[in-house]
Amino acid sequence: MRAISAKAALKQGLLQEKWALSWEESAVGFSFANDIATPLLDQIRGPDDLKCFEYDDLLRLASELRAETLRIVSETGGHLGSSLGVVELTVAIHAIFSAPRDTIIWDVSHQCYPHKILTGRRERMRSLRKKDGVSGFTRRGESVFDPFGAAHSSTSISAGLGFAAARDLKGCEGHVVCIIGDGAMSAGMAFEAMNNAGNSGRPMIVILNDNDMSISESTGALSQHLAAVRQGTGARAGNLFENFGFDYRGPIDGHDLDLLLPLLAELRDHRHGPILLHVVTQKGAGYAPAEQAADKYHGVNPFDLETGVQAKAAAKAPSYTRVFADALIEEARQDDRIVAITAAMAAGTGVDRFQTAFPDRAFDVGIAEQHAVTFAAGLAASGMKPFCAIYSTFLQRAYDQIVHDVALQQLPVRFAIDRAGLVGADGPTHAGAFDVLCLANLPGFTVMAASDEAELVHMVATAAAHDHGPIAFRYPRGEGTGVALPTKGELLPIGRGRVIEHGSQIALLSFGTRLADCLKARRLLALEGISVTVADARFAKPLDTELLADLVDTHSMLVTVEEGATGGFGALVLHHLANRGMLDGRCAIRTLTLPDTFIAQASPEDMYEEARLTARHIAATARNGLGVARPHVDIRRSARAGQQELPTRLHRAEDR
Repeated sequence: MRAISAKAALKQGLLQEKWALSWEESAVGFSFANDIATPLLDQIRGPDDLKCFEYDDLLRLASELRAETLRIVSETGGHLGSSLGVVELTVAIHAIFSAPRDTIIWDVSHQCYPHKILTGRRERMRSLRKKDGVSGFTRRGESVFDPFGAAHSSTSISAGLGFAAARDLKGCEGHVVCIIGDGAMSAGMAFEAMNNAGNSGRPMIVILNDNDMSISESTGALSQHLAAVRQGTGARAGNLFENFGFDYRGPIDGHDLDLLLPLLAELRDHRHGPILLHVVTQKGAGYAPAEQAADKYHGVNPFDLETGVQAKAAAKAPSYTRVFADALIEEARQDDRIVAITAAMAAGTGVDRFQTAFPDRAFDVGIAEQHAVTFAAGLAASGMKPFCAIYSTFLQRAYDQIVHDVALQQLPVRFAIDRAGLVGADGPTHAGAFDVLCLANLPGFTVMAASDEAELVHMVATAAAHDHGPIAFRYPRGEGTGVALPTKGELLPIGRGRVIEHGSQIALLSFGTRLADCLKARRLLALEGISVTVADARFAKPLDTELLADLVDTHSMLVTVEEGATGGFGALVLHHLANRGMLDGRCAIRTLTLPDTFIAQASPEDMYEEARLTARHIAATARNGLGVARPHVDIRRSARAGQQELPTRLHRAEDR
């Protein structure tokens, strides 16, 4: 069965054929849609307005909604392919169900842009993923039509069952509808939820949005099962969802309103137990550049609507992800025991590059971080050298496996932790804030943070050679600093930092890429006659106790700086110094961390400004702690005071 049938395509009149677009050149050199006719969409103030539309109007509304989604994302960037793939499904859901009385939950919710447009947020969509703007995901605080927030995958059925149980216990009315993709359905949490929901017998509707894609193509046995069901070759008795206790319907064309509207109305009136509706969609549907792209324009920068060409600033340095991948490939050429593991983020982690070089030694296990970690543990126990490449935010999903299966057994699993620190437009759901405190408090763990891309190369080599327990190294999203890369990584002495610049009054001890801001803070303080040492800790565990003793003994003040939550590197430093009596009137101590709050979406620069981790803030902390009055030096605050003057970086949307 094709994702969009010829009949449905003809009736819908996909964007290129049905609506005339006019264009104008923008000041930045790529064109935006300027005048798209949306007479029906202009009438929508909320989803109840769809109830007044006839069938033909809903068809036209879907085309207008697709055009509007394209126009918005061409200006803002964001998750495009997934949103285009659910336009007709979104129209059908809101035409049949009555949100917010009916609870509609979008798994991951990266596909929620059409939903947001129809639920009263159209006028604000140009602020999408910007500071103080509309979130790129569903968010409870943003709208009553977002009953459950998301951004990580596979949570919708569990949450939906919770809503259904609460409804029944309170004697309320209303439906619960969960929309989940085939990639997200492969995760263990989704199976746990289906197991519970199927046994409960509670009425709820799960819509499986099957586009045969995660961020990349879906992998695994479930993907093969769904393909067999789509093609009609799967035996009915072997249908996975029926065996979980769901009333299975489908598969149907998720772009055909002729099929969707009456079937959803039938399911709405069905009150007996959980139902799974299997809809087949095409990611990127209705926009040729997205349909033809390998990733279906999953996450995009602003782009030219006519050509699909995305706006990209010229790279001044390779990304940290690229540096990690290339360094790992070089290590793997020398050691055939090195393997790489990713959990459905091959391109995002650089494992796709490793897979090209070593196809038999790269493993994409799907959206399954728990499995990825224990799979890596099994490889390590068998004498292999697994590198488990996972975003910091997704590593949280596998903490028990890290503790129980890796740390307790002291297995040498190597954790490459991408997207450390604040990540920009994807906001707090994707911030890499907690990995240091989670890992560095586990016995036998070695935890490193790269201060620049050259250090990252050395840490990959160090991890490859490390066979005495688990080891992790973290690094941020985006471009490196532009330093020269070594041709071969060097083995770093475990638990040893380095002094970058020598001074005499204040010591700034950085863990991670805030080192660059520490060096800028040093220059600011030098203008005031304050002498500053800057050191790179490299390791949170084991700590460089000799370096710490030297900094405390020879300076009036020590400031630790990190891109992580409280309880991490700074806390470990304080604990060490306190236990050795080194806080007893010898040296003033300050720790700079991410604040005890979730920082909302903005540019990375704005987020670090809010976190008070810029050079200006580091200098102010040092100055105030030292008790030195500021001389009359002209250091005026600008919008990016103390920060490197770089053009704003365009960050592609990411999610799970």
